[in-house]
Amino acid sequence: MMLKDLKTNRTTFLGEVVSGLIMAIVTVPGDLANGLLAGVNPVHGLYSLIGGTAVAALFTGSVIMNVDSTSASALATADVMRGFPVEQHFTVLVTLGLLVGAFQVLFGVLKLGSLINFISNAVMTGFLTGIAALTILGQVGDLTKYASAASNKVFRAVDTLLHPSEIDLPTLAIGVVTMLAVFIAGRTKFGRFSYAIALGMATLLVPLLDLSTVTLVGNTTDIPRQLINLHLPDVGLIPTLFGPALAIAIITLVQAAGVGQAIPNPDGRYPDPNKDFRGQGLANLASGVLGGIPVGGSLSGTTLLKSCGGVGRWSNIFTALFGALAVLLLAGVLERLPLPALAGLLVMVGIEMFNPRRIATTLRTGRVSAAIMLLTFLATLFLPIQSAVAFGVLLHVFIHIYRSANQVRIEHFVLTPDGGLDEMDRPPAQLASNDVTILHPVGSLFFAGAAEFESKLPDVGQAERPVVIIDLRDRDELGSTFIRVLERYAARVQARGGQLMLTGVNDHVQDQLADTELLRLIGADNVFKAQARLGASMIAADAAARAWLHHATTAKPGDAATSALGAPHSP
Repeated sequence: MMLKDLKTNRTTFLGEVVSGLIMAIVTVPGDLANGLLAGVNPVHGLYSLIGGTAVAALFTGSVIMNVDSTSASALATADVMRGFPVEQHFTVLVTLGLLVGAFQVLFGVLKLGSLINFISNAVMTGFLTGIAALTILGQVGDLTKYASAASNKVFRAVDTLLHPSEIDLPTLAIGVVTMLAVFIAGRTKFGRFSYAIALGMATLLVPLLDLSTVTLVGNTTDIPRQLINLHLPDVGLIPTLFGPALAIAIITLVQAAGVGQAIPNPDGRYPDPNKDFRGQGLANLASGVLGGIPVGGSLSGTTLLKSCGGVGRWSNIFTALFGALAVLLLAGVLERLPLPALAGLLVMVGIEMFNPRRIATTLRTGRVSAAIMLLTFLATLFLPIQSAVAFGVLLHVFIHIYRSANQVRIEHFVLTPDGGLDEMDRPPAQLASNDVTILHPVGSLFFAGAAEFESKLPDVGQAERPVVIIDLRDRDELGSTFIRVLERYAARVQARGGQLMLTGVNDHVQDQLADTELLRLIGADNVFKAQARLGASMIAADAAARAWLHHATTAKPGDAATSALGAPHSP
């Protein structure tokens, strides 16, 4: 616990109380809506606020980050819930939340904060845009009261449009009024309360206009009047929930990483992602035992908290406290909330989630980034959330490997009379007899890159006694595929009476070579260690190679130097 961050003065503390109250007024409707979005009792969204937000406020590296249920975590939870009967949903929520928390704590303990770098901006843009679209499309049923039998949110929306006579107009009207109220109130001085104002207005309109066909929260479920009731997971569900929990853990951590990178702590430093991992993990453990939806860092929530005057951990603590009071004191009011009003709030949330600037930037970056974004977007619409993220990441990895391989090139150097090195336009297509060819690979030499490098090497052909020097400066490690490429090329060169030499070799690469057949094949004397002066090892290797060639071409027949392959020696 970051106790030092809980110290405050009277003025700051009062501001934290006020910001927490405002945040609770705004987020309670949103958390109820997230419960609806997750396909469970809306109160489970409040349990996320009570347990997750409060615990995260104490343990994350960020002192201001708002951790709560998000549209992404709610939709991912809904995907999981569809595979279980309704009577098992609560147990699944508990087990899922605890698994998500365990994964996140483990990631933090193992200091795997750098893993977020494997989720590219193109993947995240496509994913978040897809989440925004799903958030909107997922409300069509509650906005129209038409229960489509289609299997996908996109298809259900289309099916609803094809059955306009099945739409309940009072239900649709309450949803539309809610959205208009959010839009109008959001452009006034009461903008920060727009969601609460819209929800309150819609709740009053239903009895005033006697809209008996509008479904209320209380018609579908009972809001528990108790605050704390701890639950244990079902161990038998762990194998089934292992994959989905891992995916949700990664999704929420990546979202939180965006918050940490965008909003520094009051001291100006950006939070340690590993501390944020651990803090969110503990938050999900707390949310899980209460039966809440998995939580993660919310950029919109954090921004709103700061705009309300929040500056530290107490803001989120008071947000959770006031959320708890809502469950204790306002359960009857919560049951009177119209479902189409909550759906309208989620539609507005979905609209706000679209980031036109981020989308446009990704599209302008290049065709590859645009394709990754669009394919991840489509995958998010039509695949389970966790599958969509995995698809986007794997797609980006494969494209990265492909592009890295295509970007491999070989520089050709020639020693000048004054002892310098000139770079030629391109390497020769074929090796010359009794001559030295100096090559320097550029680009990734792992996996497909090694094969691409091999395809661009000069052909050995019928050259007599060719010597090839391959410079490995700045190579901290060689992959096994690249080592096999060097072994094959060395064998072809030696078959023509020549020699392969390696320069710019550091200590680690030297150890790698010692553990392979390559060093025994070319000889330790043909490996030149990296030197402080750039190009020094290449120049030394070139001098040794030319000395060997001179001796080999001038020796008389029968001499030892010509009857067996000689080896140049480094000075």
